[in-house]
Amino acid sequence: MNQTSLERIAGQLESNNSRDRLLALASLRQVPAEEAVPLIKKVLDDEMLPVRSMAVFALGVKQTDECFPILVKLLETDPDYGIRADAAGALGYLRDQRGFEPLVRAFYEDTQWLVRFSAAVSLGNLGDIRAKQVLLKALDSEETVIKQAAIAALGEIKAVDSVEALATFVGSQDWLIRQKLAEALGNLNTDKSISALKFLAKDEHPQVSQAAALSLQSLGADGYSRSQKS
Repeated sequence: MNQTSLERIAGQLESNNSRDRLLALASLRQVPAEEAVPLIKKVLDDEMLPVRSMAVFALGVKQTDECFPILVKLLETDPDYGIRADAAGALGYLRDQRGFEPLVRAFYEDTQWLVRFSAAVSLGNLGDIRAKQVLLKALDSEETVIKQAAIAALGEIKAVDSVEALATFVGSQDWLIRQKLAEALGNLNTDKSISALKFLAKDEHPQVSQAAALSLQSLGADGYSRSQKS
């Protein structure tokens, strides 16, 4: 992007109109990270929460050496739980393994479920098997969305020995939990996974049964793909 365009965006970010600042952040999608991050930093302390939130998210997408420490600081110290949750989510986008410990601390120590949810999702994004114990604990959460995030994340980190714990959710009354389970089991190739998936493939909710069928096919479950084609 040429200098004139960058100067225009910089000017928009200093506008008194929050809509202009949001539009400026959106236009940074086409700007290389090294040029975008200094502009994003201008509005990290913006008075408008939507602007701050979008800026934090942008740091997870426009990755430079500056982004990781900024996001960790926001996750650990920002007074607004929405921003802490955004920072946790952005750390997942970075896929920087240094994010493991800050995300684990956030899950255990933050009192807001939204932050803990974002931390669980991002632990899955990191794909680090060390997250298994944290995510297994998350299965006991009173918040349904945290359970959903933990189930999905256990699949993403390929925690094969968590299948026993995951299989207890096949009869959950929440169809989204059953769907997340069906998707997660597609990454965990065990006999018990296939058995659970065959059960879920008969689920009354079409999104659950479809997810289970796709997972069975991806696992190459004996006879299943052939039976679906016959």
